[in-house]
Amino acid sequence: MIVTLIVLCEVGFWVLLAAGLATRYLLKMPRTGMALLLAEPLLEVVLLVATAIDLKNGADPSWEHGLAALYIGYTVGHGHRTVKWLDGHAAHRLGGAPPPPKPPKYGTARARHEGRIWLGTLIGGAVATALLLLATWYVGDDGDTDGLRSWMFAAWRAVGIHGLIALSYFVRPKKDPAEASGTGSAVAARDPEHVTDLLVRRPREDAASPGGQPPDPRQGPARRPA
Repeated sequence: MIVTLIVLCEVGFWVLLAAGLATRYLLKMPRTGMALLLAEPLLEVVLLVATAIDLKNGADPSWEHGLAALYIGYTVGHGHRTVKWLDGHAAHRLGGAPPPPKPPKYGTARARHEGRIWLGTLIGGAVATALLLLATWYVGDDGDTDGLRSWMFAAWRAVGIHGLIALSYFVRPKKDPAEASGTGSAVAARDPEHVTDLLVRRPREDAASPGGQPPDPRQGPARRPA
């Protein structure tokens, strides 16, 4: 039952999202479209209530309840960012708005971007843990809560792995290829082969013979033609 409800909530999330964006930009009804988008958290509330009722009716805590907690946590942590990203693209393609800014790809800006995404994962892990602790307390000592506790470790394992990935962008920021090529050009410009002829040392024309060789000192000073 819980797994089926999770699937229905996921399908309902995308149906409400598509309906809200279409109503907002195609039908030119921004308030109605916004109301549909704001109704999406109600799906998580329905899933939470159904999970609590299932446990209250004597169901043994299982992986289904743990999966429901992780799903709700993920939606809380990343749902708003997903809706905002899709809303920006829908406004551009359907409403004539300018294209949304692309996320940074290089340097410290990319590292901060990855850090903000990781904060969503951290919030999701905290929400899932709170729900699992609440379910453990609700079941009490009479029920088997080891399965619920294992989902807590799974949630924080995901938070830790994502955190290491985000941290790698701070430790070794990805460099912009354009800046790297510009640095290489600056280094090459310091090579005399790439400097203009005026900056390269050359023999003085008046100190060279017509053949391009320096004059022989035994022949005396060069005479200028009359």
